Amino acid sequence: CGFLLPLVMLGFAGMAGLRVDFSMLLEPLCFAKILELIFAIFPVATCGGFQGETTLLVSCKGVVNKTVTASFAYPFRLNTVEFSAPDPKGCGGTWTDVYLVGDFSSSAEFFVTLATLVFLYCIAALVVYIGYNHVYQQNNKFPLTDIIISVLTAFLWLVSTFVWAKALADIKMSTGASIIPGIESCKAPGTSCSFVSVTRMGMLNVSVVFGLINIFLWGGNVWLVYKDTKLHNQWNRLSESP
Repeated sequence: CGFLLPLVMLGFAGMAGLRVDFSMLLEPLCFAKILELIFAIFPVATCGGFQGETTLLVSCKGVVNKTVTASFAYPFRLNTVEFSAPDPKGCGGTWTDVYLVGDFSSSAEFFVTLATLVFLYCIAALVVYIGYNHVYQQNNKFPLTDIIISVLTAFLWLVSTFVWAKALADIKMSTGASIIPGIESCKAPGTSCSFVSVTRMGMLNVSVVFGLINIFLWGGNVWLVYKDTKLHNQWNRLSESP
């Protein structure tokens, strides 16, 4: 759907010819699209670029105060992330393979993939607005399609942001101090574990904020598309007619 409008429009516009008009960049329609393009980058950078680790302090027979770490990153398939062993002998055989809990890849990938597709769509839409605006304005089907895509994109941002926010809360639980009671190796006789630290997830919190910003940007874009095209003028004429 993200590429539907540019592809359809470019197909018709190819017959009309390219008319580059950079003054369109000062128009609200183009300016909003530039903002949407910029703010689509941040969810990818903050969520897709995150790397962290959680660290425990393990004491067992023959090994005292050794730290074990589990490194995790996007797309947050935590159930595949293993803690390093406290020592080569595995605490005398009491330390077995220990993994984090949870697979949050679907939520994270949905969020990042949407941002990537929105970024590409914004580039294509800007090409249409700047190079083929005369075609865009001449046919009401194009602005109408643009409005539908904007509504759909705003809805997808809403869904993906709240799904990702819920997944982020679960990720914090699955990498925090609450994981220790679920580690069987820490319950072995002579073995004790304590939580040390986990990487700060402020960057991931920011990714949720950018998701919320994108919801409002695309919601406002619906009004801009409607107001800056003939659809608004036609509605006014209909409302004023006897």
